[in-house]
Amino acid sequence: MAMENISPYLPGILLSYGAFLLAVASPGPAMLAILGTSMGAGRPAGIGLAMGVVGGSLTWGVLTAAGLSAILATYASALVVIKVFGGLYLLWLAYKAFRAAASPHDLEISRAARGQRSTWEYGRRGYILAMTNPKSVLTWIAVVSLGLTPDAPLWVAAAIVTGTIILSAVINLSYALAFSTSMMIGFYTRARRGIQATVGTFFAIAGLRMLTDRN
Repeated sequence: MAMENISPYLPGILLSYGAFLLAVASPGPAMLAILGTSMGAGRPAGIGLAMGVVGGSLTWGVLTAAGLSAILATYASALVVIKVFGGLYLLWLAYKAFRAAASPHDLEISRAARGQRSTWEYGRRGYILAMTNPKSVLTWIAVVSLGLTPDAPLWVAAAIVTGTIILSAVINLSYALAFSTSMMIGFYTRARRGIQATVGTFFAIAGLRMLTDRN
């Protein structure tokens, strides 16, 4: 594939990666469940739950990318509506991140499962958690919309999904491995406000970019 064919789509793809990276790294049901399970039931359980979440992300990513690609192939003007929707959602995420940064409360860990269960059971719970979270599809629409254009070939959507799933696996498995100790929880709680403020800034920039982009 010639580099001149890649370069027009590369900035959007990288922006999609950045938005997804911050979305998956921000506190949410999946992250808190992985942290709580790793601390309460051990690393194998946390890894199982994390892999289930990654599987759910893969499912949502493929469904979203395929659906948006099909819509844009038929109705190029639909990208305007999709970008407005995605941009507003990113601004909403920015607001939530700034609000969390201003909150005096520390990170609250939720334990998704208790007792002795197999790794497969934890994986199934993680998959269900990812698939039943209504914010998942909204996040994916926003992320995929950042990198798609009406004339984008199929490989662009595939590159967005592939890269984001790799990020999802690396980050969620890192949570399971690292947060089986209380030391990492203490570090995150101390750095929480700065992290959330950074996340909010990026989401605000990405949201405004999507709302003002006319390409």
